[in-house]
Amino acid sequence: MKLGIINSAFAQAGVDTATGLSHIARIGFDTVDLFAEAMTISADEKKLIANTCQKHSLPIVSCVVVSTGIVDFNDPVRDFHVERVKKHIDMAAEFGAKNVLLVLGEYIWQKEVIPPEAQWQWAVDACKVLGDYGDKKKVDIALELEPFRLSLLNNIHEMVRFVDDVAHPRVKANIDVSHLVLADSSPLDVKKLAGKAIHVHISDCDGKVHGDLPPGRGVVKFSPYLQAIKELDMRDGVVSIELEYSPDPRKIVEWVEEAYHATDRLMRETGLRG
Repeated sequence: MKLGIINSAFAQAGVDTATGLSHIARIGFDTVDLFAEAMTISADEKKLIANTCQKHSLPIVSCVVVSTGIVDFNDPVRDFHVERVKKHIDMAAEFGAKNVLLVLGEYIWQKEVIPPEAQWQWAVDACKVLGDYGDKKKVDIALELEPFRLSLLNNIHEMVRFVDDVAHPRVKANIDVSHLVLADSSPLDVKKLAGKAIHVHISDCDGKVHGDLPPGRGVVKFSPYLQAIKELDMRDGVVSIELEYSPDPRKIVEWVEEAYHATDRLMRETGLRG
């Protein structure tokens, strides 16, 4: 598998797009996941991204979109967000990316008032539509597992159930290692995603709170999870580092370099990168 990173690590620290992408290539990453808003990105920005990635031989493999409105109880809101994700699929196709990393929302009002089954079905129906659209563009949908209590996809069981309910060859799972830890999902649970996963996120955490830290900064025991991922035989997959805000934005380059070297070592020890 290849090693990538979501470019938001640099954007969150105030680093401009081209400089962030240049650092990503220089550090040694094989690929990049792009976090950009397809509804508002300018033609000039897209050209800048494409030219910078081409210059550094840095392929974009995934475009990230958070679309909590897909499970909103208002029809027009859901319709808008389906169209918005379609724009992200268009952008992914334009950049030659393999997938759109889609983050769904949460159950509203503690699963009261609005039946949770209704929100689940709205998400399933939307992902079927997006799967059909993605198929036209040759772009997959990779669903993010969020470890929060009311998230629709907050553990492996729910992820498997959702992917099975959507039953679309273009709609699969993303595996996020630290999210699995926070969701109390063991490496043994990962095998349930055989044939259902197409992308991987990696980061560390304190075991209690969502953190997206460089591996080694938290408590995650990565080797068993990476071994389980290796056994899924995702030969064309990518392990992308997801970093949140650096404690010192002035040292964001060192923060990313630390994450790169730690992840590269873990992947090579497991035989995932070589």
